[in-house]
Amino acid sequence: MSSRADWRAHLAPSMPAELAEEIDVFEAQMELRQQGRIDERVFAETRLRRGAYGQRYDNGLRHDGDGQKQLRYPGDNLTKGPDTLWDAPGMLRIKLPYGGMTPEQFEVIAQCAEEHSDGILHITTRQDVQLHYVHIEDAVTVMRRIGAVGITTREACGNGVRNITGCPVAGVCSTEAFDVTPYADAMFRFLLGHPDCQDFGRKFKIAFSGCPGEACGLVMLHDFGAIAEVRDGVRGFSLWVGGGLGPTPRQAKRMYDWVPAAELLPLAQAVGRVFARLGEKKNRNRARVKFLMEKLGVEEFRRLVDEERAILPHDDRWTSYLPAAEVWKDNPTKAPAPLRDDAELPAGYAEWARTNVQAQRQEGYSVATIALPLGDITSEQSRRLVDVARRYVGDNIRTTVEQNVVLRYVPDADLPALYRDLDEVGLAAPGAGTILDVTSCPGTDTCKLGIASSRGLANELRRRLAAASYIGDASIEGLRIKVSGCFNSCGQHHVADIGFFGNNRKVGGFSVPHFQVVLGGRWRENAGSYGMAVGAIPSKRIPEVVETITTTFASERAEDETFQDWIARLGKKEIGVLLEGLKSIPGYDEDRSFYVDWADAREYSVRDIAQGECAGEVISRTELMLTEAEGTAFDAQVALEDGDLLRADELSYRALLQAARALVRSEDSDIPDDPDTIVREFRERFYDTERFFDRFSGGKFARPLFVRHADGPPEQPDAEDIRTLADETALFIDAVHQYEIRQAGATGATV
Repeated sequence: MSSRADWRAHLAPSMPAELAEEIDVFEAQMELRQQGRIDERVFAETRLRRGAYGQRYDNGLRHDGDGQKQLRYPGDNLTKGPDTLWDAPGMLRIKLPYGGMTPEQFEVIAQCAEEHSDGILHITTRQDVQLHYVHIEDAVTVMRRIGAVGITTREACGNGVRNITGCPVAGVCSTEAFDVTPYADAMFRFLLGHPDCQDFGRKFKIAFSGCPGEACGLVMLHDFGAIAEVRDGVRGFSLWVGGGLGPTPRQAKRMYDWVPAAELLPLAQAVGRVFARLGEKKNRNRARVKFLMEKLGVEEFRRLVDEERAILPHDDRWTSYLPAAEVWKDNPTKAPAPLRDDAELPAGYAEWARTNVQAQRQEGYSVATIALPLGDITSEQSRRLVDVARRYVGDNIRTTVEQNVVLRYVPDADLPALYRDLDEVGLAAPGAGTILDVTSCPGTDTCKLGIASSRGLANELRRRLAAASYIGDASIEGLRIKVSGCFNSCGQHHVADIGFFGNNRKVGGFSVPHFQVVLGGRWRENAGSYGMAVGAIPSKRIPEVVETITTTFASERAEDETFQDWIARLGKKEIGVLLEGLKSIPGYDEDRSFYVDWADAREYSVRDIAQGECAGEVISRTELMLTEAEGTAFDAQVALEDGDLLRADELSYRALLQAARALVRSEDSDIPDDPDTIVREFRERFYDTERFFDRFSGGKFARPLFVRHADGPPEQPDAEDIRTLADETALFIDAVHQYEIRQAGATGATV
């Protein structure tokens, strides 16, 4: 029995059929790439769209929670050498819409991390989970295992709709208009793999927020965002488009003041179609929605979206979820109960409760935040946390954009016992949501684009701040620090009170790691404003920057003056004077510590920086669809070898349709996806016109498509007939490729 057949038999009953088929196809594409039958450029985008990402790999070093760099590969549980498909393991990103995760899902991810990774689950600033050091041949196994519990890696990377983020306290927050969870969930399911979202020039990020004033949703920094609002008793959203961080940050613009919930999904689809049609494809640096919005203006962009919305074919999914969304509610494991005044409180509990516990709007319940330094949690800690969650909150687990985990619906009476249990696992650190809770991207540990060690700096700041006496000042404690390893802002430094992003300077012929300082970003109000860059400082002096800025603010601010107002009052010139003394760098022979990065023994260099894979290359939809057809055809051959004749027939027919669809949709992306229409359109556009014919074979390679479509599946499958069909399917796909090459030659384009 093949691995595919084995997995289908054991996991398919608990996995959506479409997801199971997609994983099969990806495995087939991977095998075709090993055989050299798929171009690496196309395969790279294919694997990115399934969450498999190449990572930086200079000596296999990665910071641990104590600020040290550990050799993770080869390691105790990394048994495969570097002579595999990738020269070194990569990263696999798992999508968790709005950060929601059940104990069973958490447990399976932990098992996968232990068996196929380095035993670390990394929570990202988009509420995903990343597993690093995963060999690509193991990625398919992980995809199937997590797919069996209802989660996916599809479109976690690449030029598509990324994970949809949302308030981790949605449904329990006292300031929200209504619980956005079911709407975010519906958006995720609707857009996952949607044909109108497969031809983007870059990634597309979506966020939901239950109110305008808090930070949980961060709508203003997203390509598309929705803020909940009720009008005249009707649930709806204000819709925002064109936000983004990176080297040229832009805040989202309000596109619709308010729309009813029934219009949420069709308008998102219409925005996707406009972006796919008009967004930049050649220059990836200008291929985000924010640049299209800037070029057109919000009024013209809205007009185009309205036009697109008016011609969309009706889809029942736009509104079929609404009745359930209206009555959506969480399912607490335990009844609410107040904390008794005479309850025995363990040592350390009071400080943890002050910073990590938030009262819910449901009386008798609280949200408890588990602060994860650097966003990391081990497999062992995860398994034990799953046991804790089952004991107190059941399914009410979510990740946050600040790289933490929250447990919702903790009965107040259980908070001391919860603290004891978390403390036993090493997960009871206080300081969540304070200046101690430093956010960081992976930086030079694993990211190919990393310039400076964001994780190393973040850990050093946490260590020093925890010991600093001035942190007791309330005006300082609530500040946010966020660190990115480069200008791309994966650490979201633009919206931090105090933000840093890595860069490099040359001093006396030597490279010196630096961080650009960004001050005064507004975290609240859904990332209400971006900070001001005030200059680059040597990495080893950044802790002094934090101390200087915070202590000066605490001593000199006016009464009730916010940090943002204080920064604006000082202005760039005065802040420059304040930090001027920290820009100096001793000579190489005087102090070599400035010429190495945090917790690294090597002399600093930017030689390891490589082309990043954040977006991949822009691959035409036709190429991607043909790659999918090749994967399906490969699976048909495997089914044939397994003796599963009916499945081989079905997959061959599906591959024929996929290849035909690739050509049809290259001319009209609105053609319906049903087989009758695809075959008719292919015949009328390419066969009857003889456009598909070449001088050697005429149009004979198209005939198996017409015959199999007309005849349907065989009642008594014959092995020889189905083998012939499988062989003819491969020939048809190749003929479509050749047609594309001829067309490119005629137009001077490239394929």
